[in-house]
Amino acid sequence: MTRREKGLTYAVVVPFAIFLAFPFYFALVTMFKTNLDLANVEHSPYLYNDLEGNFHWDFWNYATTEHVRFLFEDTNYPRWLLNTAIVGAAVVGITLLLALPAGYALARLAGRWGQGAGVAIFMVYLIPPTLLFLPLSRLITQLDLEDSLWALILIYPSFTVPFATWLLMGFFKTIPQELEDAALIDGASRLKAFGLIVLPISLPGILTVVIFAFSLCVNEFIYAFTLISSSEQRTVSAGIPNDLIRGDVFFWQSLMAAVLIPTIPLALLYNAFLDRFIKGFTGGAFR
Repeated sequence: MTRREKGLTYAVVVPFAIFLAFPFYFALVTMFKTNLDLANVEHSPYLYNDLEGNFHWDFWNYATTEHVRFLFEDTNYPRWLLNTAIVGAAVVGITLLLALPAGYALARLAGRWGQGAGVAIFMVYLIPPTLLFLPLSRLITQLDLEDSLWALILIYPSFTVPFATWLLMGFFKTIPQELEDAALIDGASRLKAFGLIVLPISLPGILTVVIFAFSLCVNEFIYAFTLISSSEQRTVSAGIPNDLIRGDVFFWQSLMAAVLIPTIPLALLYNAFLDRFIKGFTGGAFR
């Protein structure tokens, strides 16, 4: 790469990185601000100021952790994190259990109509949740699962499984079928060839499904907000706006902390498996 190309790359990447990192910086600064600092319109919202409005680099003398302590000690935030992890893990397991055999069957065993069926399944994912809310809420009522995490575990696969099936179908098509044929000739069953040959090669696609499905569970709001009424049963996405916005009072510091904390493990997870994630997401793009 020439010096000109490197300079052009940095000229494009650096502003883009700053733009994406700014919300995280703003949340990090706000979560440690005092109420007086936050309420004074003459103070900078992006820096720490003293009572006279002067900026200080030794921000630790002008920051406070009381709002983070409030979040963990006076709200159900730890329980929301646990509920989100439970729902996410269960939905990821259900998604893999259903999408792996479905994607493989459409890619290898469905013949010519497999591609069309895969597109049709993907179209289910594109249906807005507001259209599915009424029939799904009726189903939850009949099953007597209101205000239960089981309601979310039952509903969330309705939009994670279709996309995961379509994604895995495209990825399975990139795997040479000769590898499975060789295993079948050696006496392996179709299921054994799938487990010993296809699954290890499909790890990037499977990892993509895991990250994608878990992210959807963390971010989903409509079902979590309407189907869960008690604070103890809420997930992060529904608990934060319900318990940290009380009438016209916004607990801004706690809100920022509550939003920032779940993003840290997700960001680390994306960063640690970025190459495999991109490979899995684009695996079937050219087939």
